[in-house]
Amino acid sequence: MSRPLQRGVSGGVRVSGSGHDLWDSQSKDKTEKEDLDKRGSSDHSPLALRFPLGLLLGNNSDSKYGNGIGENGFASDSFIVSSPRSRLKLMLLSLKFSLVVIVVLALTGSFWWTLSISSSSRGHIYHGYRRLQEKLVSDLLEIGEFSRGPLRLKESEFCSQDLENFVPCYNVSGNVELEVSDGNEVDRQCGHELRQNCLVLPPVNYKIPLRWPTGKDVIWVANVKITAQEVLSSGSLTKRMMMLDEEQISFRSASHMFDGVEDYSHQIAEMIGLRNESYFIQAGVRTILDIGCGYGSFGAHLFDSQLLTTCIANYEPSGSQVQLTLERGLPAMIASFTSKQLPFPSLSFDMLHCARCGIEWDQKDGILLIEADRLLKPGGYFVWTSPLTNARNKENQKRWKFIQDFTLTLCWELLSQQDETVVWKKTSKKSCYASRKSGSGPSLCGRGIDVESPYYRELQNCIGGMQSARWVPIEKRERWPSRANLNKKELAIYGLQPDELTEDSDNWKTAVQNYWSLLSPLIFSDHPKRPGDEDPSPPYNMLRNVLDMNAHFGGFNSALLQARKSVWVMNVVPISGPNYLPLIQDRGFVGVLHDWCEAFPTYPRTYDLVHAAGFLSLETEQHRCTMLDMFLEIDRILRPEGWVIIRDTVPLIESARALTAQLKWDARVIEVESDSDQRLLICQKPFFKRQAS
Repeated sequence: MSRPLQRGVSGGVRVSGSGHDLWDSQSKDKTEKEDLDKRGSSDHSPLALRFPLGLLLGNNSDSKYGNGIGENGFASDSFIVSSPRSRLKLMLLSLKFSLVVIVVLALTGSFWWTLSISSSSRGHIYHGYRRLQEKLVSDLLEIGEFSRGPLRLKESEFCSQDLENFVPCYNVSGNVELEVSDGNEVDRQCGHELRQNCLVLPPVNYKIPLRWPTGKDVIWVANVKITAQEVLSSGSLTKRMMMLDEEQISFRSASHMFDGVEDYSHQIAEMIGLRNESYFIQAGVRTILDIGCGYGSFGAHLFDSQLLTTCIANYEPSGSQVQLTLERGLPAMIASFTSKQLPFPSLSFDMLHCARCGIEWDQKDGILLIEADRLLKPGGYFVWTSPLTNARNKENQKRWKFIQDFTLTLCWELLSQQDETVVWKKTSKKSCYASRKSGSGPSLCGRGIDVESPYYRELQNCIGGMQSARWVPIEKRERWPSRANLNKKELAIYGLQPDELTEDSDNWKTAVQNYWSLLSPLIFSDHPKRPGDEDPSPPYNMLRNVLDMNAHFGGFNSALLQARKSVWVMNVVPISGPNYLPLIQDRGFVGVLHDWCEAFPTYPRTYDLVHAAGFLSLETEQHRCTMLDMFLEIDRILRPEGWVIIRDTVPLIESARALTAQLKWDARVIEVESDSDQRLLICQKPFFKRQAS
């Protein structure tokens, strides 16, 4: 049975096969693959030529002494007809020639018959031909994955211990060696390092995270790269933290004894003109970007008020803010306010929050404030807490004056200042920008520059989002949770009709119900029950951190919330497909653009469930990276005993199933009743433990 206080299944529960033994089928696949490899290595002639010519002309290499070599060691002439053996060979050759003539005549007749058939029949034949062609391509892709996958994993099956918390693309020491020392050394630098083709093992004393909501306030020390000394010496914002014992860290964000995050949130609400933080929803606030979030206590506190706070922070080799926040079951990802635009659409968030986040907003001529403005919805709030706002020396007072003046040129209104905290409100009227003095402040971005969803593009020194049809003040949007169902006018921006979103939502409601019912016997496969009893339903809080690799409209996220599952979903929109990320953000969900041929900006072991519907079909068309590369990345970000659900075409699911054996995942293929061309692949990652040295 599962431990009631932990996410997932306890102690290495494995997925059992049904109908036939899973491991027998995998052994059969392996045997067939080895036979295929042997045949391929013994005959180097092209398949298209070898098959017909070998059939018609035969193979004379079966002689005991080799082709054309007699028993006396001299070459024999097959065209000498003086012997009965030679006459027999001539007869066989004539027979083969006759067979060739027959084949040619048959093909010619088939060709003229094809020209004579009706156009309607021709369409059916062409459709069948296309299906066969697609099947051939899928089979060739599968063979390619078979041939490349095992070889790459044999190079290094498990990663070394120093890669337990490794995040590709964020090798800070490597960036320093590249002489990136202008403050951008924490920037994402994909392409400067080799991919780690190995399986990342958890730390020696790793334990499955506690279930939500207990896991929000208590985490295991061994699961994150931080020590008790680092926690207790990390500044005033972490005084709410205390060590319960040698194994756990406790976060008491709601207690007045520790740091007063509740009082702080209450103060911000009053500065906006609200009674308390529970009224943020009424003011149009749902999504918050918390920059340099500490350990996520601000977002953890606001979660009870149905506010969705996403933490972003720089990559940190140790003591990571992002890693601890995700371990608590809160949204977070690695991202830096340095030199690149963040992978979020313009006009994405209702509030930006920065409490001593370490960003010097007055530097680089205010370009970081311009990026903050791009991310903020019209009428949204920018909350900043910093000792610079109460500066005493002239230098800091000058810096504070620059920020005040620059925010005016961005059409931000300073609502209130209390102690070190300042709250601005972004304008809801486009006319404000035209009323500025000539030459004051940054210009508006042109259509060619004002990209709706930039992907790690260089920071732009102009005001973005002005060209977007999504310029709608937060006060005029529907309040949460009605906001998740966009109205007809909002959907028209994306070329969609209300019935399309309704149909998508209904399909995902059914899918989530099916997922949960399918997971029941897998999770409780070792659970004793009386004959005739049904499997118990998985607990609502079995999962917490969910990643959807191909989110589309965000329907999977919406269905999970409607089913009252205790999850949050990172909706990932691949750059290789249609971009509905602005729609996802407008629905009040959290999401990000990503190239799945690169590493996702998170630490290892941070998600309980990875979901991918239609993802393989989308990515394999591009041929930019292998399926194995993407599966290794899934394995890196998935926690031990975490789950993977993949829905795709039959050939791609079979290819994926073969790879799961190489990754040591337990897997099961399940038919989709509503679509015979689709299959479900449900996998569980085993809990491999590293031996203590």
